Amino acid sequence: MKIQILAIGRHAEILQTVVRLVNNNPEWNATGAGTDDEAILAFSTQAYKLVLLGGGIEKESEDKLCAAFRALNPDIIIVQHYGGGSGLLTAEIYEALN
Repeated sequence: MKIQILAIGRHAEILQTVVRLVNNNPEWNATGAGTDDEAILAFSTQAYKLVLLGGGIEKESEDKLCAAFRALNPDIIIVQHYGGGSGLLTAEIYEALN
């Protein structure tokens, strides 16, 4: 069973790249969300193990998202990802999951 990962980002091209890079790992399945509402809706309909917060998310949104996710799943792992290539992304995810 694949690990479900929700990637949230404000820049569509970067978000698409992050989702593609995550999905390159056969053990992972990423879903992308560009807005707070999309992210909260996706989170409420799927059992995610990890949330990736991309750059460009305002502090207010980040706080709102984290509160909403933790209300639904207190054990959710939330990682801030600011880019730096696929190697860094993969390492961040492995580190967060272990």
